[in-house]
Amino acid sequence: MKNEFILSPSILSADFAKLGDDVNEVLAAGCQWVHFDVMDNHYVPNLSFGPMICKALKDHGIEAPIDVHLMVEPVDDMIEQFAKAGADMITFHPEASKHLHRSLSIIQDHGCKVGLALNPATPIEVLDEVLDMLDMVLVMSVNPGFGGQSFIPATLDKITRLREKLDATGRNIRISVDGGVNADNVRKVADAGADTFVMGSAIFNAENRSARIAQIIANLS
Repeated sequence: MKNEFILSPSILSADFAKLGDDVNEVLAAGCQWVHFDVMDNHYVPNLSFGPMICKALKDHGIEAPIDVHLMVEPVDDMIEQFAKAGADMITFHPEASKHLHRSLSIIQDHGCKVGLALNPATPIEVLDEVLDMLDMVLVMSVNPGFGGQSFIPATLDKITRLREKLDATGRNIRISVDGGVNADNVRKVADAGADTFVMGSAIFNAENRSARIAQIIANLS
C-alpha cells in the first residue's frame, strides 16, 4: 500500500543543550515525526535517555508525533513510562520481550500506535502471529546501539520481502527504516518498499539542516 513518506529525525544526533530548538528547526523544515532512540546499556551497548525527555518535549510544545524506539530489556515497564510521558508510537524488539503479545497489548491499552523492530539478523517471520496488532515495522539497517553507522545493503531485499508480506494482509502497516539512511540512498530505500525514514546524523549533523531536508524530500519526489 502507498503511504505518505514520513521523515522521522532521531534526536540521538541533536544538540541536547538546545534540544527543543533543534526539534522545532527540523519540523519547520519539513520533517513530520520525532524519533527517540532509547538505549539501556543492556539490550544494546550504549545508554541514551528516558521518558523525562519525551515529557519535556511535549511540555515544550512539540505537537508532532513522537516515535519511540525502545532498545531496552525488559521492555514492558518502559512501554508504560513512555506512553504516560506522551509517546504516540512505541516500537520494541521481539527479542526483548518474554511474551510478545502481552507487550504489544500494553502499547495498545495505552492508546499508542504499535511497532516491532527487526534487527539485521531477525527474520521477518517473527511477525507472523502478531501482524493484526501492528501499525508499523521498523527495519534496522544497522546493528542497534550506535548512531552514524553505514547502511547494510542486504536490507533492501528484506524491505521488499516485508512489503509483500504486509501488503498481503490487506492492512495499512508502515515500514520504517533506521540506520545509515541519508539523502543519497533514501530513494532506493523507498523503492524497496519503505515509507518512513529515520535519520539522525544525516539531518542533525548537516551544516544547513533545512537544505539537507529539502534535498531528501526532493529525492523522494
